[in-house]
Amino acid sequence: MKAVQFANPGTSLEAVELDVPEVPRGHVLIKVAASGICHSDAMGAAGFASSYPRTPGHEVAGTVETVGEGVTRWTPGQRVGVGWFGGACFECESCQRGDFISCKVGKTTGLTSDGGHAEYLVAPADALALIPDALSFADAAPLMCAGVTTFNGLRHSCARPGDLVAVLGLGGLGHLGVQFAAKMGFETVAIARGAEKESFAKELGAHHYIDSTTTDVAAELKRLGGATVVLATVTDAEAMSVTVPGLSARGRLVVLGVPHTPLAVNAGDLVGGSRTIAGHASGTAKDSEDTLRFAALTGVRPMIETYPLEKAAEGFDRMMSGRARFRVVLTND
Repeated sequence: MKAVQFANPGTSLEAVELDVPEVPRGHVLIKVAASGICHSDAMGAAGFASSYPRTPGHEVAGTVETVGEGVTRWTPGQRVGVGWFGGACFECESCQRGDFISCKVGKTTGLTSDGGHAEYLVAPADALALIPDALSFADAAPLMCAGVTTFNGLRHSCARPGDLVAVLGLGGLGHLGVQFAAKMGFETVAIARGAEKESFAKELGAHHYIDSTTTDVAAELKRLGGATVVLATVTDAEAMSVTVPGLSARGRLVVLGVPHTPLAVNAGDLVGGSRTIAGHASGTAKDSEDTLRFAALTGVRPMIETYPLEKAAEGFDRMMSGRARFRVVLTND
């Protein structure tokens, strides 16, 4: 089969020919139709994979080809996706409590096992999510990471329909976050840089737009009544920090992006309004399945650019440059 991989830390993606992998007990072989490129794919190049060579890709959509011994839920031909969540150990304390995304083993598709930038992928049966027929494979793929992260971050926040919810950033995660927030019934605020993005934000469903280059973000959020939740999809620590005073009493800053520098927050802004800052991981396979179903039902879709698998390195560079609008998806036609 065709695949692309990082041969070693610090290397670029290279195309290779590999044997189609065997299917261990409890696993499923997937014929990959589409595989989204995420900024987190760069972790493989940076040396975070458990071993090398390593095929990246944790936004995978395709069909079940073969099921391993002991697999009862999945059958050949089913449309399935695999995301960042690469399965659970079912033995650690988190798993015993049903918190599978916090599994101590930390199985991650594309880092601890080979990912989906290939023609075939082997994944644990518990890492698969069913894809509705209403979603194309190319649209489903980014929802397995960018989608579930924003959808899950919102539905597990303290916000309720009708509350003011702000989405910080209009990039790969943010453009999905705004759509999800609006479809969930929140009074949605989009926060981004530049007045020219306002019309786009409104097209996505935002009720309000804040240009952070010309407006005091916290003051504007206060004027609107205070945000119950700010969903931070950017990787800019300062941009996150300045939103905290704009939270309502008991409001929450939900951090999805990981900045390279620490957040600088005045403790008084937290204590005075009983506000909180919380991180949020992506979600399990079931969370991804819920995301896909909600997207199919409400019309939420990612904006994507597609590249054939043979041009994976070009697509990777496009995504890492920040010029993609807004997700890059590799396809196997």
